[in-house]
Amino acid sequence: MTAEAIELNLLRAPGLAHGFFTRRGGVSTGVYESLNGGVGSDDDPARVHENRRRMADALGIAGDHLMVPFQIHSATALHLKTPFTRETRPKCDGVVTATRGLALGVTGADCGIVLFADAERQIIGAAHAGWKGALTGVLEATIDAMIEIGARRESIAAGLGPMIGPKSYEVGPEFFARFVEADSDYAEFFAPSVKAAHYMFDLPRFIEFRLKEAGLKAIADCGVDTYADEARCFSYRRATHRKDPDYGRLVAAIALI
Repeated sequence: MTAEAIELNLLRAPGLAHGFFTRRGGVSTGVYESLNGGVGSDDDPARVHENRRRMADALGIAGDHLMVPFQIHSATALHLKTPFTRETRPKCDGVVTATRGLALGVTGADCGIVLFADAERQIIGAAHAGWKGALTGVLEATIDAMIEIGARRESIAAGLGPMIGPKSYEVGPEFFARFVEADSDYAEFFAPSVKAAHYMFDLPRFIEFRLKEAGLKAIADCGVDTYADEARCFSYRRATHRKDPDYGRLVAAIALI
């Protein structure tokens, strides 16, 4: 079975391959059914390894060349030149490269997963942008890291993958306060919730805003809400509400082929 992926026309270009992989087309079972890409989950490591191999195959690269860092909800982005192992994977939330045959990946299960490409200069990037990373600058750090190795800001395209949507992301007053303390204008990304003193947060729109503020003009959103689309997506929040023992992780990846 082929690993299923959502693609964006914006990121289609010669020499590039990308995919926002759904939960379909893998070998995992139970709450991880079926294309779980999370090595940090309690899933059978052999099944996760096979799932990632299928993702790499779909991208047209070697199975051990799909590079997903150890994500820590940071604003750190690193330049990767060669493959790393699970034991040596760097701790960061943004990765960039100009190395052909290498795929950059990030995982998510409600957090934003964003892919970048300067197709003309064949430089790519990927960022894990949960609310904390998006607020503290992981998107900007990834763009800057691409520019450092030769990309041009005005040529970078960004694609937003599946993430929790504004109708599913209820947050409390402390969450709201953290954003408006950073910038009072950020209140526009929140709508009132039916629950008193709570809000609905629009993470996709906030990420798009930060990308535009960083100077990007070519931006596309696949428009998939991980919480609502159970057939295609894993969701940490949905699993928590159901009191599931664990949850799978989606993978977004982009490669120079």
